[in-house]
Amino acid sequence: MKQLAEVRTLRVNRYMIVDEEPCKIMSISTSKPGKHGESKARIEAIGIFDRQKRSVVHPVKHKVHVPMIDKRNAQILALAGENVQLMDLETYETFEMPIPDEFKGKLEPGKEISYLEALGRKKITRA
Repeated sequence: MKQLAEVRTLRVNRYMIVDEEPCKIMSISTSKPGKHGESKARIEAIGIFDRQKRSVVHPVKHKVHVPMIDKRNAQILALAGENVQLMDLETYETFEMPIPDEFKGKLEPGKEISYLEALGRKKITRA
C-alpha cells in the first residue's frame, strides 16, 4: 500500500518509493528557486530490500509515493536451510522467508524477531 506526499513534507529517516522500490531517505538538500522556476529537492535514498543507493531530483511541490511500512514482531517456528518459518505475533499468520546474510547462524526456533513489510515484501530487521 502506498500514498502520495509532497516532496517538501519528506524528512530524513522516513521512506519514499524510488523506481518502484521502497527506500529510506538518507539526505535531502534543496536549492533556491531560480529566475523562472521553483526550488528543487535532491533526495539521496537507500533501498530497504536491495540496499542500493538512489538519488532523485524533484520540484518541492511535486508529489511522490510513500510506502506504508508495517513494523511487526514474529516468532521463529523452524529453520529450513536458507529459509526461516515465522509466525506473526499479532495475526498468528505463518510464512516463510529467506534468511538475510547478516542473520545467518543467529536465528533459532522459539526466538522473537522484528520484521518490516512494505509493498507486499518482508525483511527481517532485528533478531
